[in-house]
Amino acid sequence: MIKTAISGASGKMGKMLIEAVINNPEFELVAALDHAGSSSIGQDAAAFLGKESNVKITADTACLKTSGAQVLIDFTRPEGTVGYLKVCGEDKIAMVIGTTGFSAEQKNLIDETAKVIPIAFAPNMSTGVNVTFKLLAEAAKLMPDYDCEIVEMHHNRKVDAPSGTAVEMGRVIAEARGQKLEDVAQWARHGHTGPRVKGSIGFAVLRGGDVVGDHRVIFAGKGERIEIAHLSASREGYAQGALKAAAFLIGKQNGLYNMADVLGLKDN
Repeated sequence: MIKTAISGASGKMGKMLIEAVINNPEFELVAALDHAGSSSIGQDAAAFLGKESNVKITADTACLKTSGAQVLIDFTRPEGTVGYLKVCGEDKIAMVIGTTGFSAEQKNLIDETAKVIPIAFAPNMSTGVNVTFKLLAEAAKLMPDYDCEIVEMHHNRKVDAPSGTAVEMGRVIAEARGQKLEDVAQWARHGHTGPRVKGSIGFAVLRGGDVVGDHRVIFAGKGERIEIAHLSASREGYAQGALKAAAFLIGKQNGLYNMADVLGLKDN
């Protein structure tokens, strides 16, 4: 079995991951981490399921080494991930990173840590979302002159915008067109903006309710529009994708991998 640690254990995604690990016979939950101020510290990691895992939630990262964890699955916040990168790099524990909202400096740290451990890093672990990325790349190549707009909506507690998935969609489209997203992204519009800049990629962000994650990409041409959308009804798809990524990393060489590597979606 794959000895697995989960960070952000008391969060919605952390609980989904813990449940997925416990219910998968190929995985063993050996450690559960949360921030020091969490009210869940000291509780059994599976208490929310009415079960006992014999793994207590802790803020002590030393448990990663003492538990024999082979991989840490991290869906937290950038500042938390940075701390886990240091520990996992030192203890040679593979990482699956689903956290979003990293700064350029923090992304560089991920790149550097991937030189000493294998890391799977993706803004979205869902199989469906990653197939959507591939569809978007093809659409962008086939419709280079169509205007492109990306609309995303998430729950009212999400703290970063646009979502990491929306940004990755933009990056995929830009690269397929031979562009850099930083050069063509229109992150917001307000007031008298003038006509749309040809070749730009627009973003619109909505927040409300308990929406897990909706992403819609619009390719608008003369007399027609094509829309490619992915709608998440639950976080289960993210959790199952994260387990696929964790299994993929076992035995892999040090390096930075993404879900296209995990799912075999890269062109030969």
